[in-house]
Amino acid sequence: MNNGLIAPVVIPLLTGMLLIIFQKNIKLQRTLSLLALLAVGVISVLLMVQIKEGGIQTLQLGGWEAPYGISFVGDMFSALLLLATSIVSVCCLIYAFPTIGRKPEKLYFYPLYLFLITGVNGSFLTGDLFNLYVFFEVFLVASYVMITLGGTKRQLRESLKYIFTNVIASAFFLMGVAYLYSITGTLNLADLSLRVAEAGQDGLITTVALLFLIVFALKAGLLLFFWLPGSYSVPPTAIAAIFAALLTKVGIYAIFRMFTLIFYHEPQITHLLIGLMAAATMILGGLGAVGFGDIRKILTYNVVISVGFIMLGLVSSTPEGMAGSIYYLLHDILIKALIFLIGGTVIHLTGTSQLKDISGLIRLHPALGWMFLIAALSMVGIPPLSGFLGKVFTIQGTFEAGYYGFGAIGLAASLFILFSMIKLFMNVFWGETVLCEDEEKGSMKGLLLPIALLTFASLALGIGAEGIAPYVAQAAEELLDPNRYIQAVMK
Repeated sequence: MNNGLIAPVVIPLLTGMLLIIFQKNIKLQRTLSLLALLAVGVISVLLMVQIKEGGIQTLQLGGWEAPYGISFVGDMFSALLLLATSIVSVCCLIYAFPTIGRKPEKLYFYPLYLFLITGVNGSFLTGDLFNLYVFFEVFLVASYVMITLGGTKRQLRESLKYIFTNVIASAFFLMGVAYLYSITGTLNLADLSLRVAEAGQDGLITTVALLFLIVFALKAGLLLFFWLPGSYSVPPTAIAAIFAALLTKVGIYAIFRMFTLIFYHEPQITHLLIGLMAAATMILGGLGAVGFGDIRKILTYNVVISVGFIMLGLVSSTPEGMAGSIYYLLHDILIKALIFLIGGTVIHLTGTSQLKDISGLIRLHPALGWMFLIAALSMVGIPPLSGFLGKVFTIQGTFEAGYYGFGAIGLAASLFILFSMIKLFMNVFWGETVLCEDEEKGSMKGLLLPIALLTFASLALGIGAEGIAPYVAQAAEELLDPNRYIQAVMK
């Protein structure tokens, strides 16, 4: 038993509930929110060490043994995602201090932010399918409110699309849970894996698997991403950054968990379909990224491209491909938060998101420009930056599995990313400076620190890849061997 497993859920939840009482004390809300997220980060590191030494950790609430009780399970995949979540949540919170504004702060921004992190962390740690649904709803309800903070007409329009899409997805999620329970008689993930393996993944169970794929694809932006570009471009910068870094990643996590632990018996149907969806996602996302001249749209379509690319490792189901996807997923969490913060800062300074109206900012803000270039090259996969190993191993895995077409599309996606990000850099930071410091619409005070922290974290992930490699390798091995998860939970 490991009581520390529930801490990443309980700490932000209780802190958020406490902050509702102190609505008007903004300084206290800021301090407690930051301390809570830092504490979760420390616990995530300790959990990684514990899993490395002792294997997958489990907690059965109330003393009820699995599959009858509520299970929390921490494997290396979950622990790595918890750590990445803690890093970006701390940095986006620090960025929000000077930018979010007094009105949203008094409208429960900090409790909502902590509830969002509660739902994300709970999704990574739960060992029960129904509780996965519950934690999804926790962070979605918080995001429904956060996406409207600001109250502009465009926000309200896009928030309706976002809410409607997720409500439909949640309804299908609940339907899938009901069907799966009626077939197997259990919702514990480890027990589900055993029962599906014993009964065989027949046509009915495969149909339920495809239903879950549609649900999580909607939430991850895998092919069904029509809601994403608008929804991620309208909130305040700190909120858009945390959305881009985390919300699609929970959907990706759910697909990885379900299709490596439960629905892995018919890969010629399920995994091939995931591969086709990933390929289409990369192509359509790439066309959007190179076709628009708006900072927000270019960045959001790059979120779409990365969702498709991460899925290739799951499709290959090879150790190299799976490790590559995990590397790239960790990289993407950090780098998407970073580029959204930089993009929002540019808009904050210039008052516009149109590339044609911005030029030469690197002369006024050289640190901002060079950090953006580092992020851009990392997204492309230039060594030794954080995106390199993920891209190399993922493409290697697809080639080893014989999916040469998917691998080629993954390489082409890198060209889309390269073109769109260099276009941003050349238009925004390079060229003639058309704006002097006195004409800037906003101040840089307090904005460089969180951007620099994320840049440092990204560089550390790339340059220090040797240090994290054993953890990523263990995470890949655990995903490819569902018996480890089952034995840890079912004893």
